[in-house]
Amino acid sequence: MLPGIEYFAAALTPFNVALALGGVAAGTVVGSLPGLTATMAVAVLVPLTFAMAPASALILMGAIYTGAIYGGAYAAILLNTPGTPSAIGTTFDGYPMAKRGDGDLAISAASLASVVGGLVGALALLLLAPPLAEVALAFGPMEYFWLAIFGLSLIAALSEASLLKGLIGGCFGLLLSTIGVAEISSDVRFTFGSRTLLGGIEIVSALIGLYCIPVLIDMVATPDRHLQVEAKPRGFRLREALTISWRGKINLLRSSIIGTLVGILPGAGGSIAGLVAYSEARRSSKHPERYGKGEPDGVQATESANNATVGGGFIPTLVLGIPGTPPDAVILGALLVQGVRTGPNLFTEQGSIVYTFIYGLLLATVLMLPVGLVIGRYAYRSIVTVPKAMLVPTVGFMTMIGSYAIRNNISDVVVMIVLGVFGWGLGRFGFAVSPIVLGLILGAIAEQGFVQAWTIGSAMDDLPGMFFGRPISLGIVALTLLSLFYPLLRARLPARRGVVREASYDE
Repeated sequence: MLPGIEYFAAALTPFNVALALGGVAAGTVVGSLPGLTATMAVAVLVPLTFAMAPASALILMGAIYTGAIYGGAYAAILLNTPGTPSAIGTTFDGYPMAKRGDGDLAISAASLASVVGGLVGALALLLLAPPLAEVALAFGPMEYFWLAIFGLSLIAALSEASLLKGLIGGCFGLLLSTIGVAEISSDVRFTFGSRTLLGGIEIVSALIGLYCIPVLIDMVATPDRHLQVEAKPRGFRLREALTISWRGKINLLRSSIIGTLVGILPGAGGSIAGLVAYSEARRSSKHPERYGKGEPDGVQATESANNATVGGGFIPTLVLGIPGTPPDAVILGALLVQGVRTGPNLFTEQGSIVYTFIYGLLLATVLMLPVGLVIGRYAYRSIVTVPKAMLVPTVGFMTMIGSYAIRNNISDVVVMIVLGVFGWGLGRFGFAVSPIVLGLILGAIAEQGFVQAWTIGSAMDDLPGMFFGRPISLGIVALTLLSLFYPLLRARLPARRGVVREASYDE
């Protein structure tokens, strides 16, 4: 029997259902706009929850969070711009699908994957919160360092055309991540006397610039339509998406579990979860050459993983009082204002609040399918039918507003435009922007983990043991090596089998 099942009825009251539905719809719209992150969506609406009961307030904030993470897929698929950082991996195959006329199918596949991932994360929160919270405590600086290196190993998977150019792009992203004041030593680096660069390169602004500005430039430079248009509308294409999901059910489940486990790690977030899940989906696929060219399984891997981080992130937030993601930190603050104290005893002392919220989160995840399909269909038709003369300035205006809104700093808009033009120029020479983005996001995590681990290892006079003497670290190192060398081994195996078969035929 599910724990707290008597609170399921409390989550199904008309008021809570309305909150879940409205929260998912609002979060989806906000998440689809480049620059307006899930954290911003939750933070803006927190004051509305102060007059609500704690369980209802949690349901609203959880629904907004869930919808915003999913909403980032729209811009990623239709505009090649991650609406939220969690949707970075969705651009790899979502945008190529849209370019060939399958944008509606990509949105439906993303909707189904998001629901599956969200349900897996919420069920883990319901059934396994206390033991999974202990996993988060087992991660130290060295584990975060190796996890970032594992994420960077995806550069090899994204750079089949030119591994050297991919590595150069990744190194450039790592260099960008070092700009500003160092988090550990507080050293000022690569600012060239500019106060603007003291805070470093803002990640969301960089994402918008590197992904969206090149698309806008290409839209202006070419007379063709932005996306292919079918003469006859094909609707939601839900049956095709269901077939894809059933065929890739192992991929969906594996990616959802990855997203849940990464979500419980404080500070990791959906971007790392999506990238790791994408890497594993590509590694285990029978047709890895299709990834990056419009493979639906790539979209589903990323979307199931980043939505699973919602439930996973609530595990350390509620059990340990440690926010798993930035939106969790905002929600934790709202809970403290209402007098709810998180901790190991929360599930027993205030079970009515927690279990009503978890069932409300499950409800919001299920509602995300019809809401997502309807809004997604409207978004797809709008992007396809709106003339470029209106689409380009509208998207350009949204990118500037989104970049400015992160820190209310006009300098972030300038950085966004400069990086966008630079990324467009690199694209003319065959450099992909994805390795740059990976380096920028994971560089700070890798640096902080490395410096902290080095400091601790030096104090203990055991540097090798610090980096290679912990079981979790060794497991992540093994996965990294497997991710790097598996494509080479897989390419050689068929060749060897062919030689063996030819030899057997000759005999």
